Amino acid sequence: QVQLAESGGGLVQAGGSLKLSCLFSGRIFNIYGLSWFRQTPGKEREFVAGINSAYATYYGDFVEGRFTISRDNGKNTIYLQMDSLNLDDTADYYCAARAVGAVTTNVGLYDAWGPGTRVTVSS
Repeated sequence: QVQLAESGGGLVQAGGSLKLSCLFSGRIFNIYGLSWFRQTPGKEREFVAGINSAYATYYGDFVEGRFTISRDNGKNTIYLQMDSLNLDDTADYYCAARAVGAVTTNVGLYDAWGPGTRVTVSS
């Protein structure tokens, strides 16, 4: 069974940077597609970025070049480097895994989720 554990969230000033990590365990990491989603109270979970098993990357429209997703197959970890953060980036960020290797914006098509890490951007 896949287990995911996010880390790296915290409080940052607007314009600053944070790097999130997600440690994967329980299955063969290399074949999974992995993504980051985020959610704020009262809103649906939103696709932030994804990286498939072939290292192709995808981003939500709102990212506009500010975030970079990457994976390290040797460490069973994916990362989300977030730069130029703004107040609208305040959310709980979740890592998600999909066994087919591809990524999708559809929340319901992921096989496993982490518990999340909170990012708060202050003015």
